[in-house]
Amino acid sequence: MLLVTPTKIRTLQRKLYTKAKQEPAYRFYALYDKIYREDVLYHAWCLVRANKGSPGVDGISFEAIEHVIGLDKFLLELVHDLKEKTYRAQPVRRVMIPKADGSLRPLGIPTIRDRVAQMAVKLVIEPIFEADFCPNSYGFRPKKSAHDAVDDIANALWAGYTQVIDADLTKYFDSIPHAKLMAVVAERIVDGEILALIKQWLKAPVIGNDENGKRKVLGGGKANRKGTPQGGVISPLLANCYLHILDRIWQRHQLKGKLKAQLVRYADDFVVLCRKDVETPMLVVKQVLERLGLTLNESKTHIVDATQSSFNFLGFSIRMSQGRRTGKPYPHVCPSAKSAKKIKDKLTQMTGRNQTTLPLEIMIRNINLSLRGWTNYFHYQNSSQVFEKVKVHAEQRLRKHLMKRHKIKDRKIGEGRFPSVDLYKRYGLFKVPGKAGWRSVHA
Repeated sequence: MLLVTPTKIRTLQRKLYTKAKQEPAYRFYALYDKIYREDVLYHAWCLVRANKGSPGVDGISFEAIEHVIGLDKFLLELVHDLKEKTYRAQPVRRVMIPKADGSLRPLGIPTIRDRVAQMAVKLVIEPIFEADFCPNSYGFRPKKSAHDAVDDIANALWAGYTQVIDADLTKYFDSIPHAKLMAVVAERIVDGEILALIKQWLKAPVIGNDENGKRKVLGGGKANRKGTPQGGVISPLLANCYLHILDRIWQRHQLKGKLKAQLVRYADDFVVLCRKDVETPMLVVKQVLERLGLTLNESKTHIVDATQSSFNFLGFSIRMSQGRRTGKPYPHVCPSAKSAKKIKDKLTQMTGRNQTTLPLEIMIRNINLSLRGWTNYFHYQNSSQVFEKVKVHAEQRLRKHLMKRHKIKDRKIGEGRFPSVDLYKRYGLFKVPGKAGWRSVHA
């Protein structure tokens, strides 16, 4: 459930946004007192609580704050520390998250106290930067989504921008130079206390386990000059502010018209869709990134002719196809093979032999949560064929699991005992829709 922003906070945000929009060169200098307002910190707590997440290095969970420390005491202490300027950011807990290719991605988890403080700062400064952000930027922004970005790409393909630079940045969040990032933030924010808070979060030590499982400092600290931890509440906004320079150059120099190249960006994922020339837009991208201290991952950055092959963006596979009936070209958007494999593998794992000890109701509930989440995101555009395959896989895996529970080895007997209709009506399996998302949109 989405939390509604209280009226007083929304009024403050609108005033800041309007001021920033009307005066693009204005620099905000009196914001810090808004951060420790009780209503701002309470709403920040609600937003952080809704995001759930695990404790930081101090081990203090949401439940401990609510039932042991007391929420009122927790927030009053934070108000005091911020007001008296005695607040100090705590170290960040590092967790390694497995990626699809088998490698690990570092995730930095601040303490809940720091996450609430970061959210309070975000509530106040985000409207200012929102007034500056360009229309082609979609990641981690209010009222914008991945689907909006994909729609923008589809519209560009319709318009003939079919030569695609599918870009990939090398460890973007770990590579952002602190000095240049703070200079970008200071273009709009000159409140020294706000800037000091952001510096604290950028310089926070990163603590994790080494190869021997021993807890130690793995990075960060005052000597650190690069990176903003993925997992921090403020990190996506800061990352957007920094790459906004690329968007701004594209817009101010009218490169879409001059180079016949359209930039579509979702956080650090972006594509440049070109009509003909690809080399000049690629050169401009490299020059801008070099000035920012960032690099393209050459092995993962590709140039794709969308009329001949597909490219992946935000989990979708996109290309120009021809309609079966009309023969006319259209942008074909469906879940990528990697996205389909990921949900199938997850279903296989959730219905494995080792799950027979888990109560059936709990297992099916977990399956349904995964299927609903995947469906809500990917039930869009031309998804019918992929969804049918995922639906069949879910039925087969649940049927096979039920056969194991009832010690049925013969496949035909299992299909007769557990027909598809019973999987949905009797056992309550979530039914993956069979029709593509675009049908309901255009209906």
